Amino acid sequence: MVTIRADKISNIIRERIEQYNRAVKIVNIGTILQVGDGIARIYGLDEVMEGELVEFEHGTIGIALNLESNNVGVVLMGDSLRIQEGICKSNRKNCSDTSKRGLFGSCYKCPG
Repeated sequence: MVTIRADKISNIIRERIEQYNRAVKIVNIGTILQVGDGIARIYGLDEVMEGELVEFEHGTIGIALNLESNNVGVVLMGDSLRIQEGICKSNRKNCSDTSKRGLFGSCYKCPG
């Protein structure tokens, strides 16, 4: 018969609590409403800024340019055929950041 020792269980629980990682990551997520002619219309990216990079499910990147009250127009920098209605997220990085130059070959300051 197995005996249950409260002190062992207590120690195990205490160790697990001490090792618990409470890292929280806030992500700005939107819903793709429409895709056409290299532009995606996205609802729900309320915190996005003009020139900010937007990441789609299959890794395609876009640049938020047209900020309207109910949606955001994003210029797609990749294969628009892979992008369908669904979910995307803002990654809080701006196109004009010099660290992104390798992403597009050369990165231009977004108009605005």
